[in-house]
Amino acid sequence: MDNASPALIFATSFTSIDGLAGAMLVALLVDYCFGEPPVRWHPVVWMGNYLGWAGRLFAPVMGVVPSKVMAPFTAGALAWCAGAAGVFILAALLSKWVAQANWVFQVLLLGLLFKPMLAWRVLRDEVHAVEKALQRSLPEGRQQVARLVSRDVNGLSEAQVRQAAISTLAENLNDSVVAPLFWFAVLGLPGAAVYRFANTADAMWGYLGERAGRDWTWAGKWAARADDVLSWLPARITAVLICLLFKGRGLFQLPGIAQQTLSPNGGWPMGALALGMNICLEKKGVYCLNRQGEAPRSGHIEAALHACAQVVVFIAVLCLVAVSWGVT
Repeated sequence: MDNASPALIFATSFTSIDGLAGAMLVALLVDYCFGEPPVRWHPVVWMGNYLGWAGRLFAPVMGVVPSKVMAPFTAGALAWCAGAAGVFILAALLSKWVAQANWVFQVLLLGLLFKPMLAWRVLRDEVHAVEKALQRSLPEGRQQVARLVSRDVNGLSEAQVRQAAISTLAENLNDSVVAPLFWFAVLGLPGAAVYRFANTADAMWGYLGERAGRDWTWAGKWAARADDVLSWLPARITAVLICLLFKGRGLFQLPGIAQQTLSPNGGWPMGALALGMNICLEKKGVYCLNRQGEAPRSGHIEAALHACAQVVVFIAVLCLVAVSWGVT
């Protein structure tokens, strides 16, 4: 076939859009049926192991001032680039190996390799578990939501626990589903793998201040900005998909609301979900999205999960249509 760009051919060795769409559909189905692979075989865990090891080499211990101010930034940038290059090369070699199989096996194998780069089922299950825990008691709800957020949860009210869970759901709908699919569509398995590396690096290094006894103010700045760049367009696509789900509700107010967050991207899917559901999503002292909306109550987490699941289903249907179009 002759409908693929040079970038797609380089990245995946597929020469058809239906091949890419088929691999995405396989990944989504495997995620739905089986969830995450075992920890010891999970590529994202391997990425995290590298990031943890490298971070201990260059991130200064709190209270220790480096001899050169820019040294942690430079070291962090070099460590990030080295890791991203390794991930890209390995993914490209695997794509080349997969390309030797026939079309059907290419779709199946590449879909299986792509699956660990996205994670809808585990996100859905963890957020749903927050509501189940809240039904038992507020302390259990706080304990469960602590698995999703890095903030101090001890003083959160029931509504604030739900706000934290729904905010995490919206933001990670982009980070864990839409953005990996976007970069897979653009650059195949190498693109998705590098995005997942960047997002993991941001989660581990992208802090303004202390984490695990080390100062990441400069050491993690490159990782944080790289994730911002790679997530910029997917976050806005995610927000538009959520708005369309609610018949366009809040679409024109969204740009103003999204700017309230420190992240240039997180406010878009969070704001879209807040406007669509007419709820307020607030993190005290940081942001308050859709202030006039009601505080989340029982039933709102399930409604948010249903809305995000519809976005995932919509993407899967698009993939199925692309496959059907390509094979006919």
